Amino acid sequence: MYSHLVPNVHVPPWLRLSKSVVRHFVFGLFIGVSLSVTTSSLNLYYQYRKRQRFEHEYHAEPRPIELRRDEILDGVTGLIGAMHIGNTPLVRINSLSDALGVEILGKAEFLNPGGSVKDRVALRMIEDAENQGLLYPNTGSRIFEGTVGSTGISIATIAKARGYDTTIIMPDDVAEEKVKALQALGADVQRVRPASIVDKKQFVNMARQAAVNFGRTDLVESIDEAHSTHLLATSSPSVVVTTTSKHVQVVDGATQADDLRDEDLVTKPRGFFADQFENRSNYDAHHDGTGPEIWRQINGRIDAFVSGAGIGCFLKSKKEDIKVVLADPEGSGVYNKVLSRFGVMYDRKEAEGTKRRHQVDTVVEGIGINRLTQNLELGLPIIDDAFRITDAEAVAMSRYLVHHDGLFLGSSSACNLVACVKLVRELGWKDKQTVVTILCDSGSRHYSKFWNDDYLHRANIPIDVNIIENLLTESV
Repeated sequence: MYSHLVPNVHVPPWLRLSKSVVRHFVFGLFIGVSLSVTTSSLNLYYQYRKRQRFEHEYHAEPRPIELRRDEILDGVTGLIGAMHIGNTPLVRINSLSDALGVEILGKAEFLNPGGSVKDRVALRMIEDAENQGLLYPNTGSRIFEGTVGSTGISIATIAKARGYDTTIIMPDDVAEEKVKALQALGADVQRVRPASIVDKKQFVNMARQAAVNFGRTDLVESIDEAHSTHLLATSSPSVVVTTTSKHVQVVDGATQADDLRDEDLVTKPRGFFADQFENRSNYDAHHDGTGPEIWRQINGRIDAFVSGAGIGCFLKSKKEDIKVVLADPEGSGVYNKVLSRFGVMYDRKEAEGTKRRHQVDTVVEGIGINRLTQNLELGLPIIDDAFRITDAEAVAMSRYLVHHDGLFLGSSSACNLVACVKLVRELGWKDKQTVVTILCDSGSRHYSKFWNDDYLHRANIPIDVNIIENLLTESV
């Protein structure tokens, strides 16, 4: 009855589809969608199984999902990589990686608030001392350390944030900008002539003695009190803690407190010799912090690590065939200690513990040592190799990196990267193997020496980028 309302519509012949055509079209669409869903599901399942196999092979913990709600950090100490999930980044060194056909990655520890990898060590030493009841903040206590610079700056930075004073004793030939940084942080800086560790006037020995003497005049006021002691018992014979409290006594040759919770004992100033070289907290900071960070950041894909023992021990515990290698500057005995079949820490210019003169001059500051410390001894069993790095090689690497990568690094970082190149060349690697190292600090702490061309010329140290060019291209 409404036919008059429907207009006559002409349908073109190409739109007049038969039922069979429509049926085939629908079937085709269904099959296409089904294949697409099936393919996607299979791909997701394949990726899942691949990830499972990788994690089983490398024992890698799955990366946690981070729900970022509050990214405000707790003061200066909260900025340090060991204190929050964020870490210092791993940086691909493009020029070296591309030239060698491998992946050379540097952990950018120079981005820590104190400007170096030593921030982790300083924070761990102070926190461990607090947890053991050896230090209490905001009590007028003072931290003593002997250092060539970076550890002292890190200690001064964290001590200021935690409520401690600092006395830093260092050789008088270190880069001047390190001294100025320490003074700006309020540290009492004492500079002494370089000397052997067997000399009482060596900077580490002097720092220990300064801690022993802390507060002594307050304690011994009469002959009757002269027998008492102000040295507190610690877990390590190298770590010295003194107190100005009189509530301690000696029983059978050992120091005892009347009451460890006594207000006078807890609130009176203390002297603390940190002793980075022997303090186990140094090793633990990297074994428990830096090592796991690196492992997570690369998902276990690592073939070699160049640098410290603590990190190396952790990485070896996760993957036994990782190569752990040390970079050692001129004048240091670690290279010989690692390679000597007699286990002797002997350099052709000096013998361990017997030299009575200044250490062999080197422009590299912050690494290298001529005695076997507790922390080094912990790592020796897992160290596979060591490379002696010359001043000329370190200087050349620093200039090469600025020119090719825009990386402005310090002397120890340059040494580590030279060792990376030497390791890759020695092993003949060129199939995307991964080598990780530590970029310890930036070049900003080395203007007066390592980055001072006039100083290098006077010291007869060449500035020749071709040294690295040749190292990268020479036939094995």
